[in-house]
Amino acid sequence: MFTIYSKLCPYLHLYAVIYILGLYVIRTIKPYGEPMQPAQSLDSLVKERLKQWPQRPPGVSAPALGRDSWLRGRPSDDLRYHPFLKLPGSTRWRTLPDGLWLNFGGTPVDPYVDILAIEACGSLQNLLDKRSRFAPSTHSLLAVCPVQWLLSPVMPSDSTPRWRVTGVFKHEPTVAFVVPVRGMHVLYGLKRKHYQGFARHQLPHAHEFFAPMEALTAYDGDKNPDLQALLARTSSTANFLNPP
Repeated sequence: MFTIYSKLCPYLHLYAVIYILGLYVIRTIKPYGEPMQPAQSLDSLVKERLKQWPQRPPGVSAPALGRDSWLRGRPSDDLRYHPFLKLPGSTRWRTLPDGLWLNFGGTPVDPYVDILAIEACGSLQNLLDKRSRFAPSTHSLLAVCPVQWLLSPVMPSDSTPRWRVTGVFKHEPTVAFVVPVRGMHVLYGLKRKHYQGFARHQLPHAHEFFAPMEALTAYDGDKNPDLQALLARTSSTANFLNPP
C-alpha cells in the first residue's frame, strides 16, 4: 500500500497544481465582448418607475374645494418605513402593494383614508392571489402609517413633514397611525397576453382597473393620456354628474 502511494504522490501533486490553475483561469478569463448585465426584474422595474410618479396619482384632479391630502406611500425611498395594509387585530398578515397612494380625509376625531393600490402581476396565478387580497368583504381594512414615515418630509424638494399634509393631526404624532380605509381602487398591470385574455373573458369588480404592463414600465408613464384618463375614474367624485 505504501509503495503504491509513494508512486502516485508525484502525480497527485501534479493534479493538485492543474486543478488550482484551472480555477484561477476560470475566474480570470472574461467572456468575449461586453459583459452581460443581470436582467432587471419586472417587480423592481415597476417600482423604479412608480417612484417617479407624483404625490397625487396621475389623472386624479385636485379638489375644487378643501384640502388635497394625497401622499405616495409606496414605493418609498426609505425601505425600512412605509405604509402597509392589514386586517384589524392582525399582527402578521399585511399587504404591501407595489404602489400605494393614500388620500387622507375626515377629522382628527374621525379620520379615514382612500387608497389607490397598484399591483404588477407577472402571471395569472399572481393576479388571482393579489385580487383575493383586495376582494370586497364585510370586514374593514386598515392602513398603517409608521411614525417615522409621517415625520419624514414629503419629498427631497419639500421639507414639509407628511403628518402636516394629512390634515388629520392636531399635534406631531409619536406612534404609528392606524386609519380605516374608506374607499379602495386597485390598478393591476398585466402582461400583454394576460391582459388581452382577461379583457376578453373576465369582468372586473367595481374597484378594479387593468392596464398592460408596458403602461407601468414605460418611462414617464404617468404622463400617458390614456393612463391618466383611466386613473381619473378612481377618484371618489368620479361617479357624480356634478361633484360639489
